[in-house]
Amino acid sequence: MHKNQHLLYSIIFLFFFGWKSFSQEKTMHPKNEFRGVWIATVVNIDWPKTATDNVEKEKADYLEILEAYKKLNYNAVIVQVRSVGDAIYPSEFAPWSRFLTGKEGLAPNPYYDTLAWMIEQAHNRGFEFHAWLNPYRATFDLNKNLLSPNHDLFKHPEWMIEYGGKYYYDPALPEVQAHLTKVVKEVVDKYDIDAIHFDDYFYPYAVPGKVFNDSASYKKYGAGLSLSDWRRANVSNFVHAISNTIKESKPWVQFGISPFGVWRNKYQDPRGSETQSTSNYDDLYADPMLWMDQKWIDYILPQLYWSMNNTRASYSKLVKWWSENANNTAIYIGHATYKIRADGDKNWNYMTEIPNQIDFLRTFKNVSGSAYFSSKWFMGKNFDVVRHLEENQYKYPALPAAVPNLKHVIIDTPKVLEYSKDSIKYNFTFQSPLNTKVRYMVVYGGEHISKIDINDATKIIEKVTIKEVDGKINFAIAAGKLNLYKACAVTFIDYYANESTPTAIDLKKPFKNYTPNQPNENR
Repeated sequence: MHKNQHLLYSIIFLFFFGWKSFSQEKTMHPKNEFRGVWIATVVNIDWPKTATDNVEKEKADYLEILEAYKKLNYNAVIVQVRSVGDAIYPSEFAPWSRFLTGKEGLAPNPYYDTLAWMIEQAHNRGFEFHAWLNPYRATFDLNKNLLSPNHDLFKHPEWMIEYGGKYYYDPALPEVQAHLTKVVKEVVDKYDIDAIHFDDYFYPYAVPGKVFNDSASYKKYGAGLSLSDWRRANVSNFVHAISNTIKESKPWVQFGISPFGVWRNKYQDPRGSETQSTSNYDDLYADPMLWMDQKWIDYILPQLYWSMNNTRASYSKLVKWWSENANNTAIYIGHATYKIRADGDKNWNYMTEIPNQIDFLRTFKNVSGSAYFSSKWFMGKNFDVVRHLEENQYKYPALPAAVPNLKHVIIDTPKVLEYSKDSIKYNFTFQSPLNTKVRYMVVYGGEHISKIDINDATKIIEKVTIKEVDGKINFAIAAGKLNLYKACAVTFIDYYANESTPTAIDLKKPFKNYTPNQPNENR
């Protein structure tokens, strides 16, 4: 396609599908936006780079990913912690992953709790940590020699169904659902995560000429239901159980699912999208609309891995469809960075495809972020796209907002106990809040104590990870950052991602015992 023709089509699509007319600056640089990246561990897609990397290299490579995406102003990592009946953490229910240590069941040497360390490093850099699990996929191939004796395939062969060169847990079995629920509960209970994340793998994608043989389970448990309805009920019951398990343990931990990008096609259901594609409902036996209606999930992140103008499944049409049909949840959009200059759809040859997708989704008020599959595609490649995002769409930081079911008002406001400055840094001490479990504090800059707009992303100076000691919170900000301003405002971000009322500080006056001062925040 000629370059000008490609641009014209993009403009037509943007106009046709409802470009909203609100402040260009706020649209281009939203203060609240989820910006996530998937870090896949299965077959070493992203991390570790090889299964035989030593611990020191593993850690260095993970930190390199975090630093690269922090520079791009991302704020969430979605890390695959269970991919094929295994774990990248010490688990009562699964062996150590061979993708981490080279041999399934073998712990890291020197030993470290990989997941605890990864979470700490992510939080130290201001990222949310979403623990990504593949619940139903038990193996990646049929080679049992690669598996630990403690793998569920050996311990519970009656749970397994062989299909398409892999083994899967049978989603219908009550004992499977109970076991997988314990797997999730272990992660939620033991680790300081921000979310549990499932992707699009429920019942497996169809393999031509193969049958997913769950006939015995259907005969035993499927009375009165069609095979399709029964399978969907199995998945929905599991999703419901996971939701309850998470919230009973830690109500602030989100439950997010990233389904395939098409719920149903319009030719299958009048409520469906104008697409000709595989669908969640009919092919994967997953019903995201039900999960949202019942408030079982906190965010939905449909994988819209097509170009703006794809003829069979248009990114543009699908963003509009999800924005009109999602409810009770935050809506983020999944982008296919792995397709840049590597796909049969030639629209992906243009470096503007991803930037155009971001600009387009931002025109829909209830679409509040993005995630990208996967991390390696902006690491050492596609530098022109990375540079464009750095200078435009992701020029300024953004904060993920609280998801709809977790929104509430924080009654505490930051109380300054002390601050000082020298040529290197500003040091701040705040009183620990009495009623709020604080994850971060955010510092904003302003020209005057009464004129600090905390909804302006360009004024975000730093997102600080909180460590409380003896009822106090201490942190420092580099002088070079704060010297640009005459005043600053500071807020709390709680574990639910809600933000408090700000406290303003006049940086040009000597410290006094501050009481909360509320600047113009345009709430």
